[in-house]
Amino acid sequence: MFKPAALIPLLLLFFSAGGCATIRVTDPPRSATEQFLMSQAITAALRQLNVDALRDRKVWVETGYFTGAEQVIVNGEVRQRLFTTPEQAFAAGELRERLLTGGARIVQDRKLADVIVEVRSGGIGIDRLENLIGVPASVLGGVGVGGSSSANLPIAIPEIALYKNTRQRGFASVSFVAYRADTGEYLTSSGPYIGRTIRDDFWLFGAGPRTVGNIPTTEAPR
Repeated sequence: MFKPAALIPLLLLFFSAGGCATIRVTDPPRSATEQFLMSQAITAALRQLNVDALRDRKVWVETGYFTGAEQVIVNGEVRQRLFTTPEQAFAAGELRERLLTGGARIVQDRKLADVIVEVRSGGIGIDRLENLIGVPASVLGGVGVGGSSSANLPIAIPEIALYKNTRQRGFASVSFVAYRADTGEYLTSSGPYIGRTIRDDFWLFGAGPRTVGNIPTTEAPR
């Protein structure tokens, strides 16, 4: 026969057991806005390159002058190791697509190429400018607690913005030179061309941001 009193120990155990859940939140080193500003500027720069002279030619894309290099020691020997930023990798992929859509035939082995295309960049980055009309956030010197001068706590003053504007400008410069693989003779070149992207965020009396720009928005549609 079922006895309700038998449930009391189980209920006490259930309610006394603590429960918790942990959500791991990770952020990449660069925000989505920063990545869009640079990648879209790269696309805009590459769109201006003229690749007509490479149509129907077997092309090898050389990115050694586009990426960086560092010295590493392997088994006591000093060697050069190339390293590529995400923006450089994206630009290299975009250039390959630009060549393919322009009629070039990209080969996977340098020995099979008729033409070598060397890509380079004058710079890929973001300029940032902030304007504030109001009181910026600050931390004042500590004050004594309980009349003791030895226990001081800093006072944080929050930002009071009547008007605030954050302007971000993405820039990318890309160019290439092409020459014959067998003789090294100059064939064609294009660039440097510069792609530009913008994003402006506005706050008025603490309300905002209101965002304008030519990159995909990172806010959910309303």
